[in-house]
Amino acid sequence: MTVPPAPTEPSTATATATGPADGDTTATAPAAPAATGASAATGAGAEFAPLSVGPLQVWPPVVLAPMAGITNAPFRTLCREQSGGKGLFVSEMITTRALVERNAKTMQLITFDPSEKPRSIQLYGVDPVTVGKAARMIADEGLADHIDLNFGCPVPKVTRKGGGSALPYKRNLLREILREAVSNAGGLPVTMKMRKGIDDDHLTYLDAGRIGAEEGVSAIALHGRTAAQHYGGTADWSAIARLRESVPAEIPVLGNGDIWSADDAVRMMRETGCDGVVVGRGCLGRPWLFKDLVAIFEGEVDHARPTFADVARAMVRHAQLLGEWLGDEARGVIDFRKHVAWYTKGFSVGSELRVKLANSSSLAELAETLALVEQSQAWPAGADGPRGRTSGNNRVVLPEGWLDDPYDCARPGEDAESDTSGG
Repeated sequence: MTVPPAPTEPSTATATATGPADGDTTATAPAAPAATGASAATGAGAEFAPLSVGPLQVWPPVVLAPMAGITNAPFRTLCREQSGGKGLFVSEMITTRALVERNAKTMQLITFDPSEKPRSIQLYGVDPVTVGKAARMIADEGLADHIDLNFGCPVPKVTRKGGGSALPYKRNLLREILREAVSNAGGLPVTMKMRKGIDDDHLTYLDAGRIGAEEGVSAIALHGRTAAQHYGGTADWSAIARLRESVPAEIPVLGNGDIWSADDAVRMMRETGCDGVVVGRGCLGRPWLFKDLVAIFEGEVDHARPTFADVARAMVRHAQLLGEWLGDEARGVIDFRKHVAWYTKGFSVGSELRVKLANSSSLAELAETLALVEQSQAWPAGADGPRGRTSGNNRVVLPEGWLDDPYDCARPGEDAESDTSGG
């Protein structure tokens, strides 16, 4: 059994993010769920400019955050369709060692749909030479149009080896990595994404922003939390404003953290002066957030309010795309299980059906279970709020002696990079 197609007519939109060689691209996407209801914020209209990332012009100034195990090709496809191809959509984290060694899983993760332009890859690396080799490989082989560097991951398996959000504390190592990436990227724009620091006593973002600007990065994104906060508490948007003030005006600063709606994105830009936003957990189970973002930046004030029937169709399609990408329907449905709670948040589903949905092993089973839920349910109040991980106030696990000297030439060990990607 399958859920029937959504009863909407397809719409066509032109993508405005372009690469140096590709020029404007056109993407055709199915129409998003109907938009109803006035927004709490007025449409931005002509208030904001396109985001310049090297030669790329991104409109609206919105970037899909790299999320391990989430922002694979199927999820990026769903989000791009909702935006009409507008915006910038970044791959999940790619380990530089795995890329250079052409690990099979990693090579699959950097496979883009032909319509996906510009193509963006996020790299994670701790060794400057290996990072440089990975950047050179991407440039020489035309694997992507944009390289983002991960200095923000807070998970213990990364920070305990000196990577992710732990790395900017070592200022000289950060500089070397950025220099190797930029110098080997062959003209591709290189950006960096980071957090405020390790904890409130070890803030690094202003130094890291200065170093990034000196080494030629094309844009800097800041998540307004420390590594110790993980995803708990409230993002500090004032730090984004301070970074914007301290970085040369020609280098865009992007804000990240607590963007749960299109209104939040506009409010962040107005309050901080940042040049664009990076959207992460707010789009989990809600790819149509990108339709809202395009609308509000283009002067509209409506929000998408899908019924449960719309959401069910999106869920089945997401699982189907995963199966096609993985080459196995069952694997795709199993991989989709983690998305179930995000898609169904706020709807009246029932605990037994939620468990059954989260244990589906085929598209037919997933569709049949979804059909048991009341399809006419309206978009529930409060469904736009936080989703995903919310843990915080964790002790950051670091290599022994990591905090002794922020300027020493310590190098993480060879095991700091695994031979696989995706988190």
